[in-house]
Amino acid sequence: MLPKFDILTPEQIKSVHDQTMRILEEIGIEFSYEPAIEVFKSFSQKVEGHRVYLKREFVEEMVNKAPSKFTLHARNPENNLICGGENIIFMPGYGAPFIHESDGTKRNATMEDYNNIVKLAGASKNLHMTGGNVVEPTDIDDRIRHLKMMYSHIVNSDKCFMGSASGYEKAKDSIEMAALLFGGKEVIKEKPALICLINSVTPLKYDDRMLGALMAYAEAGQAMVIASLVMSGSTGPAALAGALAVQNAEVLAGITLAQCIHPGTPVIYGSTSAITDMATGSLSIGNPECALFTSASAQMARFYGVPSRGGGGLTDAKIADGQAGYESMMTLMAASTTGINFVLHTAGILQYFMAMSLEKFMIDDEIAGMVLRYLQGIDFDEEKFAFDVLKQVGPGGHFLTQKHTKKNHKIEFRRTDLSDRQSYDGWSKEGLDANKRANKRWQDVLANYVPPELDPQVNQLVEDFIEMKSKELLK
Repeated sequence: MLPKFDILTPEQIKSVHDQTMRILEEIGIEFSYEPAIEVFKSFSQKVEGHRVYLKREFVEEMVNKAPSKFTLHARNPENNLICGGENIIFMPGYGAPFIHESDGTKRNATMEDYNNIVKLAGASKNLHMTGGNVVEPTDIDDRIRHLKMMYSHIVNSDKCFMGSASGYEKAKDSIEMAALLFGGKEVIKEKPALICLINSVTPLKYDDRMLGALMAYAEAGQAMVIASLVMSGSTGPAALAGALAVQNAEVLAGITLAQCIHPGTPVIYGSTSAITDMATGSLSIGNPECALFTSASAQMARFYGVPSRGGGGLTDAKIADGQAGYESMMTLMAASTTGINFVLHTAGILQYFMAMSLEKFMIDDEIAGMVLRYLQGIDFDEEKFAFDVLKQVGPGGHFLTQKHTKKNHKIEFRRTDLSDRQSYDGWSKEGLDANKRANKRWQDVLANYVPPELDPQVNQLVEDFIEMKSKELLK
């Protein structure tokens, strides 16, 4: 993988850290969940109501307990993932309530959409895991939605996936289902199989739902992304340095709590921070400032010795058009070349996290493949210089029929899955733009995708658990 491009100097990193410690010590973080408050009290941190003031030395000590690298385990061991170091993990978008069709029309997301996106991620050779909460399936009762979503990941792919972060009880259900899939809670405590997304409430707050999930995952030894979304100019300072310090304070507070509960809990430093569009008041993610937040976050995570999470193919566009393409390439490339390890929202996101598009998913999957090829760099093995072949061809010749070409083009050149490279005449016969080609491609992929087989006995255990919990929750 290519060397990381750093945007912050060592002095700037230290200044962010110092400002963060001032925030934690003098302003504090609000934790609305009483069990979390009790944890901090047990470590002799200052508490006033729900406001917790964290001492610099305490935060630094706790963050230092988090591992710099860990393995996420899949039911197919070939799909296990190492998070941290030089590794990068791509996955679909997360949490969008709407689907945008290829013609730009908008509708509520359904469970069918959810299953389709998980299958597309399972089929992709560029996405490393199927993610979690890929859309909000509004046709499923919210009380049991987390069960159905987890089951979709279990049966439609054998890649790693994410669990629910919607409170303590739903997190526990996710952990229980993973334990059934992998052979017990002790098994997954030793070999983490789940990861969840814990989001702060900017500025400087964590709510009951996220804190409950954080505590459940930490108790079970499962991994979590602890992330902050500072909307610079509205929920955080308009100056990027100030917004970065707010983000850093929120993330470090969450990591500290996780390590208090279970030292060594696998955590990822997460950022979705971006700017507020001052003309509309809405979040904007398809911009260079968002890319700067992502790149800076990768460096801050390395400073603390933990893996990093940033956004991927991010855009404010409403359809899979030119704007979606250039914004998504910019943000995914920034995340990839500056050392982000865990790239949520790699594929499918439109309209500042509000919508998913299957066409956009396929375009982003193509972008992800291009970025992964770029990260491989250039092979400088002696054979690659092709001196003997060049000597044989000589001035004015060509390499089309050489054995060296036949061998190396399959290795060196990435073959496109979606982009059109025909002549103009060939292209004009079909008349398909990228949006239409993507529409056709996702339908072809789904028509030919066969989910990997799941042990029938394990499947029955999971189904029985879902039935039992559904009856309990829908009473």
